[in-house]
Order: sequence, then structure tokens, then C-alpha cells
Amino acid sequence: MSAREGSLEAPTRHSIDWTDPKFYDQDDLFKELERVFDICHGCRRCVSLCQAFPNLFDLVDESDTMEVDGVAKEDYWQVVDHCYLCDLCFMTKCPYVPPHEWNLDFPHLMLRAKAVKHKQGKTRPRDKILSSTDVVGSLAGIPVMSGIVNATNRSGLGRKMLDSVLGVHPEARVPEYHSKTLRKQLASRVGRQSQGEAAGPTTGKVALFTTCYNNFNEPDVGMDLVAVFEHNGIPITIPSKEKCCGMPKLELGDLEAVAAAKDANLPILQRLVDEGWDIVAPIPSCVLMFKQELPLMFPDDAGVQKVKDHIYDPFEYLMIRHKHGKLNTDFKQPLGTVAYHAACHQRVQNLVQKTREVLSLIPDTKVEIIERCSGHDGTYAVKKEFYEYSMKIVRPVVNRVKQAEADHYGSDCPMAGQHIGHGLADGSKPEHPLTLLRMAYGL
Repeated sequence: MSAREGSLEAPTRHSIDWTDPKFYDQDDLFKELERVFDICHGCRRCVSLCQAFPNLFDLVDESDTMEVDGVAKEDYWQVVDHCYLCDLCFMTKCPYVPPHEWNLDFPHLMLRAKAVKHKQGKTRPRDKILSSTDVVGSLAGIPVMSGIVNATNRSGLGRKMLDSVLGVHPEARVPEYHSKTLRKQLASRVGRQSQGEAAGPTTGKVALFTTCYNNFNEPDVGMDLVAVFEHNGIPITIPSKEKCCGMPKLELGDLEAVAAAKDANLPILQRLVDEGWDIVAPIPSCVLMFKQELPLMFPDDAGVQKVKDHIYDPFEYLMIRHKHGKLNTDFKQPLGTVAYHAACHQRVQNLVQKTREVLSLIPDTKVEIIERCSGHDGTYAVKKEFYEYSMKIVRPVVNRVKQAEADHYGSDCPMAGQHIGHGLADGSKPEHPLTLLRMAYGL
């Protein structure tokens, strides 16, 4: 029987055999890349998602054979380097994902390629630094130092230095750093004892995994979450210690660093779950890391599975509570029209509607969903060689925000929201959906 043209089944993921030496065999990798690239060349449905696919198709079309066998193997890296593991090709476009017999998982194949490159010692120092979010945030967040770092990042001379030393594009938006971090503001809640009111699968009390970005760069979003949840009678604590979830290192292909982050976080998070706390993280990528990537890397780890089963996106959590009559809907302020960008890693988890559903409970509020990639994608948008591509990717999102003539705009991914604001270049500021919800409550 010939292969089916596409699949109607829900996509399934296979575990990542990252500890198998064959995983890092470049010849075996290139063989699989050629197989998958040939399928992609014959389909081309994903051409509009990111720059990886246009690069692949240009390489094929410009080769002597006009087929994948005419593309030099070394040129495969031009495709790999433009994949930032958003997962949208796998979840929304590709008809040949498992259980289809062609078994195509483009993002995890790119992950394997990145891991091979990292194993060979070919990772740029710039990329190692930018993905070391805990170290950079801790240093940049030192009192006085944070002011120096932020001032340097705003100056023309400072940006030229970042360009020459790290390859950070001089026009790219870089985040601010705060000495008054989110964890410092919530330090008194470590070890908190409290009772929650259960609803559905939720216990009604939450341990906030602050995330390195919210902790160091946008602590106000975390404080907005605390205000909203406590307004709904949900006590908040934070883990006694916290490391980056590992997503930046995953995107780099540094899987040993991902494992180290897992080993640091899991014992503390497991203990909190055992004490009756649910876990919430305000960054979609961090939730995805615990819900998908770590379980696929460590399929036999019971602790990983336990955390997977008890970690939630904030609006997912609130919507569960609402369905069981436990959400405060006494809103004080309408929001008008909200241009809401659906973050890629939230779309992968099928959670986009949760934010829309909660915000739509607010009277006189209309939510316009924009389901396109923002192009920020971790550190992709700040890198010199990728900045122009990131601005190309965000342009349709920017146009949709303009067309909506919205009163507010933002994304569950604060980095995506800031990149959209950067693209608008009109002085406006994005507002996180948690910030909007706090505003609607009048808190």
C-alpha cells in the first residue's frame, strides 16, 4: 500500500533519545535531515512560518539537481540555525507527523542537529552567554549595576559595543534589568503554609515559578499575577530556590545543561506538589518545558511526570476555577478592544482560548486574537544575523494590531509583546493579559 497523503490523527510525540550515542552521529543526522528535507521540499506548506523553510527551498531550487540531493550537507546548517523550536510546523501545518508512517518531527530533528553542533564545540560564545539567563540576570540585577547595564543598553556607544563584542544587533530591543527582582519582592512567602479551596483538578493554592525573565526583567507581571490570584482567594508561595527552566539551553542544543536545570528544580517543585501546591508559571515557554520537553527527555522520571501533571498556565488555571464557580467576575473596568497575540508556545499547548475566555468575561471587552509568530523567539530577535528576519516575521502581527485600532495590545509571552511594541515604533507599550486582568479588577 502506498503512503497516505497526510494524516487525520492528532499529532503524537516520541521521546528524545538524547543519551544514545547515535543521537550525536553526524552522518546519521545528515541522512535523516536529507530524508525529512526531501519530504518538506515536496510539500512546502510551512514556507510562511519562519525563515528555516524559505532557506531550505531556496537551497533546493538553486542546486544543480533542483532536488535535496543537490544541496551540500554543510548548507543544511543554514536551515537549522533559523529554527527556534516554536513547534508550529509540527502542531499546525505538517500532515506527516506521527502517527503518519513518515514520522516527521521537524522541530525535534532541528533540536538534534543543534545538539550535535553543540557537542562538536561549535556553539558561539555569544550564544552561550545569552542563554545563561540566571547568570546574566544575577549580575545585571545587582544594585547600581542594573542602572549601569540599562543605561549602557540605551546608549549608542553601548549598543555598538554589544554589537562588536556579542553580535547583538544595535537596533534590537534588549530587556531592562531590575535589582528589585520578583523573587526579592516575594521572599517572605517562601515556606508559606496555607489552605486552598479545591476546584476540579486544582488545589486552590499556587507555587509561582517566577521564571528568569519575569524575575529579572519584568517583575511587575509576576506581581500582577499575585494580585489577581489572591483577589480570587488563591494563596501564593514561591519555591525556596529556582533555576531557569532550561528552555534557552534547549534552543541552544545544550542538553546536559537542560538536565542540570531539571535536577536543580525538580526536587523543590516535587516537594511543593506533595505539600498540596499547584505550580503556575507566567511564561508559556517555561510551562511547555515542564509539560512537554522534559517529559520527552526523561520519560521514565516519575518526578518529571508529577510536575507535568501539576503545572499550569495562569489563564488555564483561572478558567478551570471559573468552570467550577470559583472565579471572581466582579470586574470594575472594561478594557474595550484588546489585540491579543497568541504566543507560539501557548498555541502548541492548545491554551490560546483560555486567555481569550477569561478576558472576554470582562464587560464591554472585545478580544481580537492574532495567531502568528511574533518573531522574537528567545534570543533570535536580538542576534545580529537574525534581527532583520525577526522584523519581517513580526510585520504581519504589527499590521494586525494597527488594523484592530485596539485600546490595548499584548501577549502572554512578554518578550513577544515587547517585540510587537518595537515593531510598532509609535511609543506605545504592550500590556500583559495578567496586567489587563488586574486593571479590570480595579486592583
